[in-house]
Amino acid sequence: MLQIANPIYDVVFKYLMEDEAIAKLIISTIIGEEIESLTFLPQESSVFIEQRFLTVYRLDFSAKIKKADGTYKQILIEIQKAKFATDIMRFRRYLGEQYQDKANSYLATDDKGNTSRKGMPIITIYFLGYQLAHTTAPIIKVAREYYDLTTGKKIETQEEFIESLTHDSYVIQIAHLRPDHKSDVERLLAIFDQHQTTANDHILTINEAKYPKKYRKIVRRLQRAMSNHEMRQIMDAEDEIIEGLQIMERDLAQRDQLLWEKEQALTKKEQTIVAKEQELSEKEQTIVAKEQELSEKDRIIAELQKRLQSLT
Repeated sequence: MLQIANPIYDVVFKYLMEDEAIAKLIISTIIGEEIESLTFLPQESSVFIEQRFLTVYRLDFSAKIKKADGTYKQILIEIQKAKFATDIMRFRRYLGEQYQDKANSYLATDDKGNTSRKGMPIITIYFLGYQLAHTTAPIIKVAREYYDLTTGKKIETQEEFIESLTHDSYVIQIAHLRPDHKSDVERLLAIFDQHQTTANDHILTINEAKYPKKYRKIVRRLQRAMSNHEMRQIMDAEDEIIEGLQIMERDLAQRDQLLWEKEQALTKKEQTIVAKEQELSEKEQTIVAKEQELSEKDRIIAELQKRLQSLT
């Protein structure tokens, strides 16, 4: 049994993916395509939370992929880790930035020798630290397919217009990674399986004998990460910050619940007031109607009295 640093931590994950050979191995296994070359484009930003700075890493790679027909395509691979469901809006904003960024393009020459700038297709890979609502699948592939809506037939050829404006995605639910690895990609991602945590969440214990030899370089790098004192300190800080964020989320959820309850109570009061006002209005209408009825009766009595007086 071997102990390795837990790659669910941002600092460890970034350290792991900074090794080009390992990044190529992980990405190519997940997307199922041969990566010829890979350029690491680190993106990070700092957020000030509870008197601390939290660094958020977004890992981008420009990859040259060898296709089945022997030709190559250039793509942008974006990898992000999500700890909370609220991360979705952050991902949407970042995707928009990626589509707008002119750096994510390349010069291409067509059959006639004309050169033009084209947007690189994007592939996104998300490692989720929380569970999706309706599926327990550990690894999900979201693949685009073209269909002729008139005939319902699948269109086999790809179009530059569609490829440039849409993208495939891979979603990895870390909580649902299984110990009985049924595929090569699951065997690779066993290093993320949180069922292997020790008393210290920073450390995973894995059975090296069950881990394929072709992935052992990943294990070795995570072993080195575990022995890095500075990295362990950053993991401690990340634990504290995440705990703070969780408390903030719970507080916000409680506040939202209280606000909702107050709104419901106010709505009921307003409905009661409206009902009472309607009841008073109906009573007033009844009183007015009775007054009109009495007035009519008084008019008739007065008229009869006049007639009686005229007869006498």
